[in-house]
Amino acid sequence: MQPVLALLPPLLLLPLVYTGQPQDQRMVRTMPSSLDEGETCYCVVHLPKSVLLQQLEQLQGTTQELVSKFKQVLSMVGAFVPAIKGHNNQVLKVSHMLKSRNSSVLTLSSEPSTFDQLHLELERVQNLLTQLNANGGVSGARYLLHQLQSQVTNISLTLKLLADADQSSFRALQRQVDILEAQLQECEREREQETYRHRGPFLPPGSCSCGSLQKVSRPFVVKLNWRGFSYKAGSWGRDSAPNRTSSLYWVAPLSADGRYFDYYRLYKSYDDLVLLKNYKEQKMGYGDGSGNAVYNNFMYFNYYGSNDMAKVDLASNTLVLQRPLPGATYNDRFSYAGVPWKALDFAVDEKGLWVLYATEGSRGNLVISRLNASTLEVEKTWHTRQYKPALSGAFMACGVLYTLRSLSTRQEEIFYAFDTATGQEQHLSIILDKMLETLQGINYCPLDQKLYVFNDGYLINYDLTFLKCELPRLPTKRPSKAYAPQKPVSAPKLSMP
Repeated sequence: MQPVLALLPPLLLLPLVYTGQPQDQRMVRTMPSSLDEGETCYCVVHLPKSVLLQQLEQLQGTTQELVSKFKQVLSMVGAFVPAIKGHNNQVLKVSHMLKSRNSSVLTLSSEPSTFDQLHLELERVQNLLTQLNANGGVSGARYLLHQLQSQVTNISLTLKLLADADQSSFRALQRQVDILEAQLQECEREREQETYRHRGPFLPPGSCSCGSLQKVSRPFVVKLNWRGFSYKAGSWGRDSAPNRTSSLYWVAPLSADGRYFDYYRLYKSYDDLVLLKNYKEQKMGYGDGSGNAVYNNFMYFNYYGSNDMAKVDLASNTLVLQRPLPGATYNDRFSYAGVPWKALDFAVDEKGLWVLYATEGSRGNLVISRLNASTLEVEKTWHTRQYKPALSGAFMACGVLYTLRSLSTRQEEIFYAFDTATGQEQHLSIILDKMLETLQGINYCPLDQKLYVFNDGYLINYDLTFLKCELPRLPTKRPSKAYAPQKPVSAPKLSMP
């Protein structure tokens, strides 16, 4: 018999065995295979003369059938791999959605279709794998099927964990909402009770008819200053122009060392400030400390390294006036406790522009001077009996000086008031909560009766409540020990994690 040329797939090598008469049975001798240009494997087989052509044709038919089944299984597996990848991408998208979701998670529980659909898809994939394992008898596909089975198992476990975590997060968030609602209701009850206890009518905003400070709201954290957390010292506020339609906001963080005033930003509205848009950033270059104030589109501050008062036109960022403050100390002499380099502290209220400072003649006690906003000339001066380095800050409202002292890293106390209209003093005890330890800049705005506070890099404001009343007159005798000058007290340091 002539040599027979058989076409076999490259992955399938089958020995051909002769099944003729017992006396002629023997293994068929095979020769090495070879590939042609079309990647077809040719095997040359020398058969004994007694092998029947019918048996050879049957064997070749069986081989072709196995090859066809193998190709079918491989095509099914090839089509299944992109489906697994698509499901895996879906799971990743769901995981990212759960991590980045906000308050809208409250409505997620009413829309569980995403997880249900993924579960159904994974069940169909699992059924398909089971069928492939049962029908795919070719050993070459077993490893790939095993890998796919592992991927499906991992995806199912991940989906279960995500679903469990989503339910747990929703329940925890719902508990937090319930707690906040209860606290809000309690605050409303306290406010109503406090209103009922008031002994006189409230003053309209901006009015100063014998109005004294009655209480301070909780702090409202607006945002971190635009230069970042490393810039802890500075000041901010709203332009206290007589024009009540003014909505200019300003932020003036100091350099990282807490002294040098070099940049500031102006915002046309409160929304622009919160969203950090539509701002105008200017370089200053000669400011000292965080005693800044803005009045009628001019910024007032301490000129660097001196006791000079400086006035800058915000429209052009031009220094228009510089004048020394007679007798005022400077270069960190008699600054506030925990707030260095604040020798001159400018303030604005319903009465106009003020400056708070200390002198050697006052032995460090706080001095109040009312200024002419145009010329920076001192119009009138008052001396208090409060030692400035023992105070944590001060502000003016309706011509009344209010001073603060630190009680802890989380609370301040407004404990003293001095009315420049009558010369009367008053002891107070109004608690002011704070987010972080040090209040570097405190500015009162008469337009909205708010305190704008720069608290260790964060912009915070407070609502003030004024009540019609008359300040009780203190005895005119010499100061007691309670008013005697005290040594500076260092504020406790805040331990940050």
